[in-house]
Order: sequence, then structure tokens, then C-alpha cells
Amino acid sequence: MDPINEVHVKEPGLVLVDVAAADDATAFAFQAALAEMWAAAPASRTTRDVGQPGVRLRFYLDMRQPFDL
Repeated sequence: MDPINEVHVKEPGLVLVDVAAADDATAFAFQAALAEMWAAAPASRTTRDVGQPGVRLRFYLDMRQPFDL
């Protein structure tokens, strides 16, 4: 994964989420669950670390902007 840059979380309420999961379905299900509660910039693909099990998914949340349920 790329390092977290100061611009990613420059204000309170901005969150960079870095998920490690067993598979794509699990990672995307977690992303979808969070996106139901807060504004999210969803990721469209996972990455794999060579020689490591599972997948990684990085996406951004803005907890200052809750979704209306």
C-alpha cells in the first residue's frame, strides 16, 4: 500500500480506510456497509501483496456528511 499522505486526512472527519480481507467479496461488503452510513469515495478494485494471503482495499470516508437512511 502507498503511504498515507497528509492531504488524505487534512481535516477532522476525513478517514482513509485500509482494509485487509480474505477475499474481494468480503472487502467490498465491508466498504458497502460503511458507505451506507457515511459519504464514501468507493474503490473499484483490490490489490494483492506478493506472497501474502488475502486482498487489500483502500477507500476514503467523509464522516462529516452522513447519508440519510
